[in-house]
Amino acid sequence: MDNKGVNKYDLNKYCKVLAKQYPFASQLNSSRRQSAAECTWSAISRFYENCQRKIPGKRGFPRFKKHARSVEYKTSGWKLSENRTSITFTDKNKIGKLKLKGTYDLHFYQLEDLKRVRIVRRADGYYVQFCISVDIKIETKPTGKAIGLDVGIKYFLADSLGNTIENPQFYRKSEKQLNRANRRKSKKYISWAKPQSKNYHKARCRYARKHLRVSRQRKEYCKRVAYCVIQSKCDSFSRNLLLAGG
Repeated sequence: MDNKGVNKYDLNKYCKVLAKQYPFASQLNSSRRQSAAECTWSAISRFYENCQRKIPGKRGFPRFKKHARSVEYKTSGWKLSENRTSITFTDKNKIGKLKLKGTYDLHFYQLEDLKRVRIVRRADGYYVQFCISVDIKIETKPTGKAIGLDVGIKYFLADSLGNTIENPQFYRKSEKQLNRANRRKSKKYISWAKPQSKNYHKARCRYARKHLRVSRQRKEYCKRVAYCVIQSKCDSFSRNLLLAGG
């Protein structure tokens, strides 16, 4: 907004200036500051592209994040243990050693294949995401057939052969629980109290976890249906679609 014509290299150089001016920026690892500059440049470049393409609608400057729920590191600032069951962050933020829980076996990948590490905060805890460089080759045999798909409101998915799959309506099924949790949260909210009580934050977290469950149900359902459509042939599409819906 103040300096037009700044490119992504200027943002990376400006990170050193900010580290000297602000104590919280100096505590961050250099790769952490560079990843923040890359995210900032992606928003700025998207704003420039929208202005050049003259996309209809309101176009404003990129907004600043009020609450950041993720921290991203590159190849430095973190270290995996020998048994790959814990990760230690070595910057000045004093995150320290974190125990990894999950079913993925990190021994399958080499350390040089792990390009980035991200800590993401969710309503039910903290998650560590690894960005891995892997070359995947999938050999497919074309069937020579074509099919049309339509995603709508009445049906979740319909194809050109007349097969349909019903909308699961995960939100509608959980609406009573969501409303009940929202009422409990509202009862514990006190307008004049700053900060709010611990009981309010507990109720807020319970309400957020229920919304998180619904969003995960939707995402997983879409993945299963999409994978079914990709792997299925046109003849067996109806049977596989019913299996994915169940």
